[in-house]
Amino acid sequence: MTKPRILLADDHPELLSALRGLLEDGLGEVVGMVTDGQPLIEAAIRLEPDIIILDISMPTMNGLDATRALQACVPQSKVIVLTVHREPVYVTLAFKAGARGYLLKRTSLYTELPQALQHVLAGDRYLGHGVGEREAWERAEGENLSTRVS
Repeated sequence: MTKPRILLADDHPELLSALRGLLEDGLGEVVGMVTDGQPLIEAAIRLEPDIIILDISMPTMNGLDATRALQACVPQSKVIVLTVHREPVYVTLAFKAGARGYLLKRTSLYTELPQALQHVLAGDRYLGHGVGEREAWERAEGENLSTRVS
């Protein structure tokens, strides 16, 4: 099985480097890293990644707007949101924008990110551990989400 091609977007270069190290340790091939939404769109069109991992809070174009734009220009790429925002409104907005996964930065990425990648690549949605109001969101959307394996 080939490793997924991954594009990263976060306005913190230190986090991008740490994520690259984690992902390239057997999880995937990082094909690009950007620090804002507009360069993300341009890189996604050029690189056509399998997975895009992005933050919600970025300067010029936020991750929610970028996710909507990505759905139009690279619909084959699957978006995983990696953020500090645990409030239900952000989760709902992210999934409605087209995200397939939602993880919190403060969770254990070493165990949770591999699970999220596996589920999202298989075509499932993934909601990370510690995200608020999981059950309310599932009722509103009428579907079950994959979650972290304990």
